[in-house]
Amino acid sequence: MEKIIIGRKETIDLPEWGIKAINAKVDTGAYNCSIHVSSVEEVEVDNKKTLEIILLAPGDKGYTGEKINISNYKVKKVKNSFGHIEKRFLIHTTLTLGNHNCQAAFTLSDRAKMKNAVLIGRKVLKGRFLVDVEKVNRTGQAKK
Repeated sequence: MEKIIIGRKETIDLPEWGIKAINAKVDTGAYNCSIHVSSVEEVEVDNKKTLEIILLAPGDKGYTGEKINISNYKVKKVKNSFGHIEKRFLIHTTLTLGNHNCQAAFTLSDRAKMKNAVLIGRKVLKGRFLVDVEKVNRTGQAKK
C-alpha cells in the first residue's frame, strides 16, 4: 500500500461524534491520538460504568456542547509532554483524514492551554501516512 503524504497539521472529521473539519496537529512522538475534553465523568447507566464526556471547548471549531456517553473505554497510564505519568481515559472512534477512514484510539485530556485541541498519534499514521513537516493540510486540499 502506498503511503499518503500529510502535513504537520491536518483537518480531520470524527463522524461518530458529529465533529467535522477540526484542525489537528500531527504528533509523531505521541503513540495514541489525544483530544481535549471540557468535561469527563464516570457514571453508571443500566448498572454499567459509562463515560459521560463533552469534547472540545466552547471556543473550539467543532464544539457542540453535547454530552456523549461511551461504554467501551479503558484507563491508561500515559507520559505527558512534561514526562510525568498520568492516568487518562482511552476511547476509540473513526477518524477521517482526507478520503481515508481509520479506527483511532484517543486519550482524553485537558488541552485547554495547548494550541491544538486534537493530536494525531503515530499508531494511526503507521503504515498509512508519511509526514511532510513543511506542509499543512495536504489532505484538506485533496478533499476539495
